[in-house]
Amino acid sequence: MRHWLALSAALLGAAACSTAPSANEPAALPAKLVLAHRGASAVRPEHTIAAYTRAIEDGADVIEPDLVSTKDGVLVVRHENEISGTTDVADKPEFAARRTTKKIDNADVTGWFTEDFTLAELQTLRAKERIPENRPANMQFNGQFPIPTFQSVIDLAKRMSRETGRPIGIYPETKHPSYFKSIGLPLEKSLVDTLHANGYRGKSAPVFIQSFEVANLKEIRQLTDLPIVQLLGPGQPEDFRLAGDKRSYADMITPAGLREIATYANGIGPTKNMVIPRTAQALPGKPTALVTNAHALKLLVHPYTFRPENPFLPANLRNGDAKSGRGDAAAEIILFLEAGVDGVFTDDSAVGRAAMDAFLHRK
Repeated sequence: MRHWLALSAALLGAAACSTAPSANEPAALPAKLVLAHRGASAVRPEHTIAAYTRAIEDGADVIEPDLVSTKDGVLVVRHENEISGTTDVADKPEFAARRTTKKIDNADVTGWFTEDFTLAELQTLRAKERIPENRPANMQFNGQFPIPTFQSVIDLAKRMSRETGRPIGIYPETKHPSYFKSIGLPLEKSLVDTLHANGYRGKSAPVFIQSFEVANLKEIRQLTDLPIVQLLGPGQPEDFRLAGDKRSYADMITPAGLREIATYANGIGPTKNMVIPRTAQALPGKPTALVTNAHALKLLVHPYTFRPENPFLPANLRNGDAKSGRGDAAAEIILFLEAGVDGVFTDDSAVGRAAMDAFLHRK
């Protein structure tokens, strides 16, 4: 049922081959990547050192930190600059007065925001599980882990690379870059300077810089030759909206849109449905032409996000009806590998590793 024979010998050979790097070159990442989405988010609260460490132990090739800024300009790791859903800030009476409403990407958002805290203040907070209804077991870790800095994630990747003997890549994403630039806390130069200072340089470095916006990636391209990935989602890029550009992400995945992306980026990060849409019955449909069209332009394809819990899976791969029930996420990942993607963003690196290994080694 899984069409294992669709795996070509050429792809297997490319994934299996490796050349030892010289002392002055970074070790190369595998051809097909298990990408830890915010760490091992299915088993530890997301964007914590514990989640990243677990992801690497479970076989992730690359860990993904989402980057926002503190009031004093330090890059820290949170999925959003609004942090009430992922930290205990609401329980801190000393910060009660900082609750406010801001317009972020044209939407009113109420809560507490990283740009209103210094790094020292943020580091008094502790992480909590973002979606407890899906991941109740993660709630046992609430209150244990601080908010990491970007530098601490880099330090972890380097240390674990040494300890495991394999390259551990990083995949930083700039969150809300137009917004942060508008308040005098631009992310782009700080991100590139941090990467360069840590020795990440060149097209083969184990780094991918990603964003849902376009202008900031083009700006980053002028600062570095590190790999860049254009994220794609619903709606349109925020910088397009601000500029009055009517194009949407749907326009960007057309052949013409992909050709423009290829002028500044090395890959795309589409939603899963852009690669394999689901039918009206929530079953996997027929793959689109996106992978073929992207590969024709030498663009990598890293779709998101493969989660093990029932609500996120196709109907035929679920296990019961419970929101916290875990279905067959490995089977879903294999469908996408068979469709030719170059890597998968997963919340459970152990499942991603098992699926990848089964795909690469099954005859």
